[in-house]
Amino acid sequence: MPTAADRRHFAQSLPPLADADALAIERFIDAIWAERGLAAASLSAYRSDLQGLARWAGQRASKGTATGTLSHLDRQTLFDYLAMRTTAGYTARSNARLLSSLRAFHAYCVRRGDRQDDPTALLQPPSLPRPLPKALSEAQVEALLAAPDIATSEGLRDRAMLELMYACGLRVSELVELPATGLNLRQGVLRVRGKGGKERLVPLGEESQHWLQRYLAESRPALLQRTRDAAVLFIDGKSQSLTRQAFWRLVKRSAHTAGIDPARISPHGLRHSFATHLLNHGADLRALQMLLGHSSLSTTQIYTLVAREHLRSVHARHHPRA
Repeated sequence: MPTAADRRHFAQSLPPLADADALAIERFIDAIWAERGLAAASLSAYRSDLQGLARWAGQRASKGTATGTLSHLDRQTLFDYLAMRTTAGYTARSNARLLSSLRAFHAYCVRRGDRQDDPTALLQPPSLPRPLPKALSEAQVEALLAAPDIATSEGLRDRAMLELMYACGLRVSELVELPATGLNLRQGVLRVRGKGGKERLVPLGEESQHWLQRYLAESRPALLQRTRDAAVLFIDGKSQSLTRQAFWRLVKRSAHTAGIDPARISPHGLRHSFATHLLNHGADLRALQMLLGHSSLSTTQIYTLVAREHLRSVHARHHPRA
């Protein structure tokens, strides 16, 4: 079975991107950004997917087994590329994302008149399992939140970040990029800019407000150092925003301190826990959708499955005839 290292080596062996393909991809990226207002990470994924296909097709063309630029590849070539990736060990989820990128690109090509047909029309996406989000128990969350050393400026900041993420169900990118102006402690709300630039207001809760007030009064001034202000709310010792990787390390470190297996938790896990715990305590699904910033209710409904699993486990543990 090919390994991740094998896949990286193969990708590095592919020929450089042809100028015509590079231009077509950037035009598409500009167009889809204007149409959908996608986040930078989504645009980067589209670009990476299309560049990989174009370079692979370029290698095939040099061997006489494929012809045409990225905008004019036929259905068989796309099918062969997906089959190659499956053989190389790419996951079904990765191939499903690739097919989504290909569909968006070729729909754009048809609209522009670059081609008359859409070669992705009859390509079927791989069936994907629907794994349940991994949520911590309420006791585990309490232990995790209490893990940072609040005697230090960094520890107090970490406690405030964990409290805020759990209180508001934020995505990691929303948390680390949160502007200082997005916080309104007087009204007890947070203005969050989510996917696609959509904004939502989320209530803070008393506990998170308490730790945010302490962070702003005791920790943030010490972390600002030379500068007297910073655009983002949460900063490191150089007055810069924390990266998602830095927050990942924070969560893993806190999990270890709290006695939780770090393999069982991720930064996104606090968002899952927020949603699951609200449903367990009777929250309305539509209200939860608004709090999480989901554009579709079907995305939010996955948490009802987690809540049902919780009820089943409670029943199995406590019912005398379970």
